[in-house]
Amino acid sequence: MPRYLCLQRTLPGGGREGGKPSPAEMQAMYAKFNDWREKFQKNLSDMGGRLGAGRLVTSQPAPDGPLVEVKELVGGYMIVTAATIEEAIEVARHCPGLVRPGSGVEVIEIHAPG
Repeated sequence: MPRYLCLQRTLPGGGREGGKPSPAEMQAMYAKFNDWREKFQKNLSDMGGRLGAGRLVTSQPAPDGPLVEVKELVGGYMIVTAATIEEAIEVARHCPGLVRPGSGVEVIEIHAPG
């Protein structure tokens, strides 16, 4: 079955809206997330996670200057197994907190080597 890389991305002009959620809001969000994870468990190949520090690897010396860090563009990732890209999009769309104002998810098919 095809696999899809889901990248959570900040949209141009998008930023975090609102403040930090209260403990009660966080508890409600975790409950929704656990319900989503249970509902789509057959599709969730790799829950991925948020991205941390990284370094650019090149065959030549890395260029000077400020480089855009991937984690500034991509907040996190997960890998979804689905029959079609439309099904993978539905899995991502229903994940609580993943698709929100100022951010979206890019769903990309992963081709098997060969």
